[in-house]
Amino acid sequence: MPRLPARRGPGFLRSLNYLAFLPLASRAPTYGRLLMALLADDRIPPSRKAILGLAAGYLLSPIDLIPEAIPILGALDDVAVVIIALDVFLEGVPRSLLDERLQELGIDGGELDADLARVRRTVPRPVRALFKRLPAAIDGAASLIRRSGADRRLRDWISKEEALPA
Repeated sequence: MPRLPARRGPGFLRSLNYLAFLPLASRAPTYGRLLMALLADDRIPPSRKAILGLAAGYLLSPIDLIPEAIPILGALDDVAVVIIALDVFLEGVPRSLLDERLQELGIDGGELDADLARVRRTVPRPVRALFKRLPAAIDGAASLIRRSGADRRLRDWISKEEALPA
């Protein structure tokens, strides 16, 4: 007799409840415009912008938490990383700046808040807590690099490379 897979706890089921993200798909172009406007804004700290860069790097990386060969589940880790990164990015944007951009673009702030609340309910707290620590870790790494002078040496090296004749 074939063995049935072991039942998983409710946390596992909750983390796989990505149906809550379906309404976001229809608003993706709108939120994309908002995201581009915020990324172009100098008032957003670079560490917050770096979170989105890390998420993009994960998407482009051939290494996945769940292999792409597994139907449906293989893409869920990519979706989860992007949505959590967007949530943490937006959480770090001052509300006044976010409201300013929402008004400029004609986006309903209440709808965005409801979508973010849905994401926060769906993603397990330990995962969100881990992602929320990233901006401070990025700031710490940047500070360490500045103190070591590596950033200055890199800029000097780039200037020398640009000065070389082609």
